[in-house]
Amino acid sequence: MDDRRCLQGILYVLVNDIAWQLLPLELGFGSGQTCWRRLDRWQQAGALDQLHRILLAKLHAAGELDWTRACVDGSHVRAKKGEPRPARHRSTGGERAASTI
Repeated sequence: MDDRRCLQGILYVLVNDIAWQLLPLELGFGSGQTCWRRLDRWQQAGALDQLHRILLAKLHAAGELDWTRACVDGSHVRAKKGEPRPARHRSTGGERAASTI
């Protein structure tokens, strides 16, 4: 299966939010497993990160990016293991009142 058809299959699965095994063979993109393996191989090789950087650079150069509407999703930021937790501070608020009931 050529790379272009696999990329089309990958995009079809991602855009339509379907499971890889549900990719219709009639569309000519190959099997879902073939597309998934190709995606995994490209990811391992760093090709998708490179493609993303190139696309952002071209869009930025063309003035097509509106950075005022950008957001950062913390779910993709790796948590630092072993990072010391901040110490708990004593409250400066008043004591809790005793129950008057």
